Amino acid sequence: MLALFLIAALATPAPVPDTSPPPTAKRVLGMIRAKFRSHRPPPPYEIYTIERKQNTVQGYPDYANSYTDKVWVRTLDDAALQRRVYRSINRGQMTFNRPAFNEDRDPGPPSADVFQPAPIHPRPVTDVPTPEPVGTALPLLGTVQAVGEFDYRITAMATEGDLVHLSIVPTRDPDRNRLREIYADKSSYELKRLVATDKLFIDGTHDIYGVTFDITVGMLDGTPIVTDIRGTVGDGYADDGQVVNYAFRNISFPATLPAWYFDTKAYVTHGDDAPI
Repeated sequence: MLALFLIAALATPAPVPDTSPPPTAKRVLGMIRAKFRSHRPPPPYEIYTIERKQNTVQGYPDYANSYTDKVWVRTLDDAALQRRVYRSINRGQMTFNRPAFNEDRDPGPPSADVFQPAPIHPRPVTDVPTPEPVGTALPLLGTVQAVGEFDYRITAMATEGDLVHLSIVPTRDPDRNRLREIYADKSSYELKRLVATDKLFIDGTHDIYGVTFDITVGMLDGTPIVTDIRGTVGDGYADDGQVVNYAFRNISFPATLPAWYFDTKAYVTHGDDAPI
């Protein structure tokens, strides 16, 4: 019996080591983006609170420009009902908004497409963005393997613990292609952190300063979400809020929301129905 066991053990083939070369940095960037895109489009509706905090140039809390808002978003067009939160429960007036990165308003929503290029020009809140594609994919007639991303050039790639870290620079349109560093899970390529450019608008579009956003990304119900942003203002900005922090909390994806939430003309007739 022992002899049969030894024969069987010796007959078992040894595992073949994986000799395939590791993916190139371009390929890794492509896989990270493809993984992120595989979760899109986001759920149709989103509710969250955004907490904005900053200090004065003297280092004291800047209460005038620090606040918490509750936001109800329709992700098809990013139309949003927004209310200021006072003392954690009281709500301010209903206002219409369209949260967006690189615009003259707070960034968001948490489920925003972080790989989307910045707009060519600042857009008013009344502009309706093009919806993301939805529906069933077309029949697959063949396969093409992407070799990487063409909007960015990778300057460095390193493994840091469980993360792969890419340093990138745009190959064109640096104001639009806003990503500068990407951190993702080294096995699944799920996005974990980004360093990106953004803009601070003073008095509308009169004065514009460049901002560096350090963005933390999490996952909720299969959707990648932005959870925290630390923004550092550059271009010689020397006023209050040289560093600003955003926190997205209490995020949820309801199945539906009333249509009037996204019609600013209807707010006056729904004062008693205002959500809290």
